[in-house]
Amino acid sequence: MKGTIATAEILSVGTELLIGDIVNTDAAFVSRGLASLGISQYYQTVVGDNRERLDAAIRLASSRSQLLIVTGGLGPTYDDITKETAAAVFGRELILDEESLSRIRSFFDRRGKIMTDNNIKQAMMPVGATVFPNPNGTADGCAVETPDGSRMLILLPGPPRELEPMFRDQVMPFLAQYTDRVLVSKNVNICGMGESEVESILRDRMMAALNPTEAPYCLEGEVRIRVTAAAPTVDEAIRLCDRDIEELYQTRVGPYIYGVDSELKEAVVKQLTARGLTLFAAESCTGGLFAKEMTDVSGASQVFRGGVVSYVNAIKCGLLGVSAATIAQYTEVSEACAAEMAEGAARIGQADIGVATTGYASGGAGVPEGMTGVVFIAVSDRNGTTVKRLALTGNRDHVRKLAVKQLLAMLLARMKEE
Repeated sequence: MKGTIATAEILSVGTELLIGDIVNTDAAFVSRGLASLGISQYYQTVVGDNRERLDAAIRLASSRSQLLIVTGGLGPTYDDITKETAAAVFGRELILDEESLSRIRSFFDRRGKIMTDNNIKQAMMPVGATVFPNPNGTADGCAVETPDGSRMLILLPGPPRELEPMFRDQVMPFLAQYTDRVLVSKNVNICGMGESEVESILRDRMMAALNPTEAPYCLEGEVRIRVTAAAPTVDEAIRLCDRDIEELYQTRVGPYIYGVDSELKEAVVKQLTARGLTLFAAESCTGGLFAKEMTDVSGASQVFRGGVVSYVNAIKCGLLGVSAATIAQYTEVSEACAAEMAEGAARIGQADIGVATTGYASGGAGVPEGMTGVVFIAVSDRNGTTVKRLALTGNRDHVRKLAVKQLLAMLLARMKEE
């Protein structure tokens, strides 16, 4: 390959990808690796197992990118046509690679199985190719250049358990010799501000940013700013990112940043641990989802004492101590009920902090007009009880997830205020 590789494209082969039977995790994995090497992508393509369409896709991708990485279609069956098609486009004849054939035979011998003749096809490699051995399957990968050295083609097996170690351990070191920079990205996590508000505050800054760059994107209930720096070394790129992130803390979004390359639940557990506080939850509409988020975090057992799913009023009143008069006057989906649930959670869990959720995650019988998506979240500690009313949109699952995310943010903000 002449010079450095600046641009790449991923072409994923397989009808199963087009019809949705399989999620294309290969492209995401390879993309992250290319980004870390400082190789840009402007296109990705998925094409079915059809020789004419595959030929056209390879030609188009090769016309606009220096590096084409093709995943899938390296198997032994008649519809595995990637290698034959790609080699023809790149003007390379296929010849038998004896080392590949030997590895394939050994693969079957170790498993006590007989290798069929069609597996020999997998040992055919383009003339002049660099072969990437596959210790996890029978399809070796390879890299080959066009005769004039202006373009490079890399073929990789489709199964992630084969592609991922091959790309990480062999292909990335191979490609590193064709790059003169690396890219490092860090995600700045923001909760309590919407994407449009964050963008409005940081717009001029992001528009002017060259290295590092800043780009916002929205997740469920929060916003992330991806800070990406290019440099000759990883350490230098990290320093550029860290300096930029320090500046972000000084902007108006600074108070809403809860961490870098972390999740909200992790930030909550970290704060609870640092302050020596314990937590107990009472959940109604979220049905234990808050407890799951907490227990997903390693080390949460030191601070999270447990939770109660108080889905019916009998549990709210009998176990948590919610007043029957409160429910009669305000209903179980109310600020008053959420407050008493959180207070009851702290009491029965013998915890420093109690939290609660109650609401209508979806419509249906018994849901008052205009109350679909209304959720009350509450936090109770030694300084009192705070309740927040949420008006959420989306399906049942989305509303529940957003409610938990907002409760985590509310809890984290409460601890920071103290």
